[in-house]
Amino acid sequence: MTNDTQKPVLGVVRTRVAPSPTGLLHVGTARATLFSYLFAKRYGGAFILRFEDTDKERSKIEFEDNIIEGLKWLGLSWDEGPYRQSERTELYKKYLLQLLDEGRAFYCTHSAEELEAERTAQMERKEPLRHECGDRDAKKTSGIIRLKNDATGTVTVHDLIRGDVHFNAALLGDFAIAKTPENVLFHFAVVVDDEEMNISHVIRGEDHLPNTPKHILIQQALGFKIPQFGHFPLLLGTDRSKLSKRHGATSINTYREEGYLPEAIINFIALLGWNPGDDREIFSLGELEKEFSLEKVQKGGAVFNIEKLNWLNAEYIKKMPPLKLGELLRPFLEKNGIATKEISSEYMAKVARVEQPRLKTLGDIKENSKFFFEDPVYDPNLLRWKGTQELEEIEKHVVMIDNILCDVPPASWTGGNLTSLLMPVAEEHGKGNVLWPLRVLLSGQKASPGPIEIMNVIGKDATLRRVQKAKELIHE
Repeated sequence: MTNDTQKPVLGVVRTRVAPSPTGLLHVGTARATLFSYLFAKRYGGAFILRFEDTDKERSKIEFEDNIIEGLKWLGLSWDEGPYRQSERTELYKKYLLQLLDEGRAFYCTHSAEELEAERTAQMERKEPLRHECGDRDAKKTSGIIRLKNDATGTVTVHDLIRGDVHFNAALLGDFAIAKTPENVLFHFAVVVDDEEMNISHVIRGEDHLPNTPKHILIQQALGFKIPQFGHFPLLLGTDRSKLSKRHGATSINTYREEGYLPEAIINFIALLGWNPGDDREIFSLGELEKEFSLEKVQKGGAVFNIEKLNWLNAEYIKKMPPLKLGELLRPFLEKNGIATKEISSEYMAKVARVEQPRLKTLGDIKENSKFFFEDPVYDPNLLRWKGTQELEEIEKHVVMIDNILCDVPPASWTGGNLTSLLMPVAEEHGKGNVLWPLRVLLSGQKASPGPIEIMNVIGKDATLRRVQKAKELIHE
């Protein structure tokens, strides 16, 4: 039996994403959402969100809330929903009873032990695992409900990404579709939902490809139209095994907490399995909506490379207006005990402008930038250039700097003026001898932005206060 009703022809486009609320929003779910969203937007269609929460034990409202919040943070909005399978029980029951009444489904009374024995025997014979039920015509009234699979020949999935994929219908057996009329299984619920919601294109991961012939058989048994399918590649770790926690964070929540930008994550996951056909790598969500197509989705697995994400995130940070970046950095500083609530947005923008080229994530701001907000504490020996300068020589240079900076009017306290005043002195006495201790007394660190950058941010009063403190430390 070949399924010829499923042709890759575009009509009214309606796509969906159907996560199970059994965990936090996963990068794989985010990518599935993005691909379905982009396909709908590209062709002026509708995108639907529904929750497959038939697993009553594992489905939690807090996970549903996390998925909704995460998708909104990423900028992925839906046109309809969220729908919940748990609220659609009567609808499923109606269609299930229809199949039972028509003799297209039946109750199976085989015990778990009998099914396991059948499974073991098939494994020993190296046969495909399936259940060909002896109860299919027995008209039982209790037990697991199965679809009566009378199909022969081939079930063909016309996949928009992979081309035609063929399955031997007989090897699917009489598969389960419900535990009871009030408790249907995934295969049945997803088919009913796709029909009732007029889903035209089912775009999902290749791990669902083996489920598709079963869905087609259910659709045919119910007389439903068959949507078009597209199965994109799985996410892989750098060792090319399926992406898991051992490869690093898999939750969108974790990346958000670490200071990744939603624009960068969207850009990154779009390129996991799709490419524009040229060497472009930076795409806004709006640009992706115009350019995305299933024809350019690859068949092979997509490797999740954190270095690529870090590079993209850094690129987005570099392009961000400093005023906006400063406000995004504020909570990360506060989280690390650096008080910023009383700091003006203008000052935060100055900090952001200096740190911008050095940040891979917003979280990188942390402890290294504490000196912008409070005077540093450090060992005076750190003032020695390459650890060799005598403190008396350092003091002479610090006093010289102090004399120069004291005479600078506040209105002239700019990077350009400070450079013109200090660089000739540094050239004369040795840049390391002059600029190293100046940078240390300003930041208290071995590695930091340049001293003139720091002075331009913290201003004249804070600079002279730190110069004075360095002189006191040298004396002590």
